Amino acid sequence: MRLTLLLSSALFLTVCGLGQDIALRIPPLKTSFEAGGQSIPVTAWGTVSVPSPDVYRLAFTADLAGLQDSITPLLRAELNRSDKCGERLSVDHAVLAPSDAAALLTVNLHYERWGCAKVFGKEAVKRLVGGNGVVVVALTPSAGPDGIGMASEVKKIDADGSLGEVLRSGSLGASVKEKIAASIRNAIRKCLDLKAALPPRIASAATFESVRFSGGPEGRLWISVGAALHLAPGEFQALARDVQSR
Repeated sequence: MRLTLLLSSALFLTVCGLGQDIALRIPPLKTSFEAGGQSIPVTAWGTVSVPSPDVYRLAFTADLAGLQDSITPLLRAELNRSDKCGERLSVDHAVLAPSDAAALLTVNLHYERWGCAKVFGKEAVKRLVGGNGVVVVALTPSAGPDGIGMASEVKKIDADGSLGEVLRSGSLGASVKEKIAASIRNAIRKCLDLKAALPPRIASAATFESVRFSGGPEGRLWISVGAALHLAPGEFQALARDVQSR
């Protein structure tokens, strides 16, 4: 009876053969996110499968090429600062690329730390640390009850001037590395509200269980997600109608 109803609906359904899964194809859906003053386009597509009665699985992939194209201004909005008596940081250029199940973010930046003191009743401002650096950060996504999480690890820092000396040793170097990694992690996480890229009925029923980065054509960064769908009897047909109407 279930199979008859699905076939007669004339929706995006395919039966892959006797004893095989029934799958609802989710065609490419385009949306966008606002982050760092940037509108970042995302295209997502996937399938909903029914491996056994009342068991529904979601697998979908999102193309993050728009995030790659916007990564430099996005990080500038998140990282750039210019404190008179403190840190001054500016991002020159950034590149985000797939690397196995993770992503590598390479950031070219300039960093300075300034100090202020009273000298003969007047304020004196002095640069304490400064230089240009290249920071390579590995980003690894994870799935949880709140959606997509993001871990970051600084893999490499090359820096010149006094900045290079500080980053290679001492607590200040560790602090600078963590601030850079945390800011990058937060900036990327804002762009991974992937439920917003799905039809509302699917998004509200999905619990993400697995996630990984992957490489698409021409160096595009893709993210692939596996999820359980919690659907009441009859909701699958309504879900299919939602997908067809988009």
